[in-house]
Order: sequence, then structure tokens, then C-alpha cells
Amino acid sequence: MVGFATSAASGNCMITARFVLERVPETRYGRRVIESEFITWDAPDGDNAARRASQRSYDAVGRKAKDEWLAMFADDAVLEDPAGPSFFDETGDGHRGRAGISAFWDTAIAPVERFHFTVHDSFANGPYCANVATFTTEFPDGTIAETELVATYRLDQAGLIQSMRAHWEVERTMASIRKPS
Repeated sequence: MVGFATSAASGNCMITARFVLERVPETRYGRRVIESEFITWDAPDGDNAARRASQRSYDAVGRKAKDEWLAMFADDAVLEDPAGPSFFDETGDGHRGRAGISAFWDTAIAPVERFHFTVHDSFANGPYCANVATFTTEFPDGTIAETELVATYRLDQAGLIQSMRAHWEVERTMASIRKPS
């Protein structure tokens, strides 16, 4: 499919560029997110490497693909989930390097039976992305928790995740817990 985009330049000149769109399933915002049963993407999805890294990260977590997920992070990456002190990180300094991030997986991700990531909005520019989302987690006993958050990603020069911060409040998540009936 061929389309046209028009943008303003300095002065009174207008520049019109012709481009070709690949055939990719559409969302209400344009090109579709990567295909994953673990992600509901109801947000802008313009092509951006940091946005795609966030999507691949959610998919790997949903599939419980620990090694694949760890390979997305730079050797010296920092993961803060949640950002600041918490029961996952008492000092609030974050989980550092692949060894620290692997330990976070074992503590926070491995015990969860099922994940679903609903992204309501996404802002991406250059090597950065911020997603406004709800992460739904189901535990082996059927308990469900919903975490409303803003997750930010920064990529390094090689396209690996250098920094991931999830901004959420433990108390709000705890208040969302639903026990099976």
C-alpha cells in the first residue's frame, strides 16, 4: 500500500514524502504490536526499537522464557521494579547486571503462574520508551493482582535494555488482590 505524509518545513514550504506501508495487521493506532497472547496493546505503536524491546520483554515474561528475557539486557543493565525501595529491593538501588536481574526473575517472576500485560498508552523517542500499563498476575492458587504502572526503558548503543524502571505502588497492587471464589 502506498501512502503520503505531509510535514511542515521552515518558512512557507511544505514537503510531501511518499512511503510504502508493509502489510501488517492494523490497530486503531496503526501498525500492530508484535503478536503475543500475553499482551493487549491499546496504545500508539509507531516503530521504535525501545518500544519493540518492551514488547519482546513482556512476551518473554509471559512465556516464562527466562534465558531469552535475560539476553535482552546489557551486561551492566539496571532493573528497578518497582523503582525505589520495596520488598524486592530494600535499598532501592535496583537489580544490577544479568546476575542481579536473574535473581529478580527467581524472586518476582518465577512464582507467578500467568501474566497478562495491557498497555494503555506508550511514548517512545530514540532509545527511550515509557508505557502506561496494567500488569495482571495470577498465582498458582488462583489469586489475581493487578498492578497499574508506568514502565520505562532505555536501550544502549547495541539495542539492549540498559535500564528498565517500573513505577508502581505496592499498596495499590495489594488492594487489587482477588482471591478465587
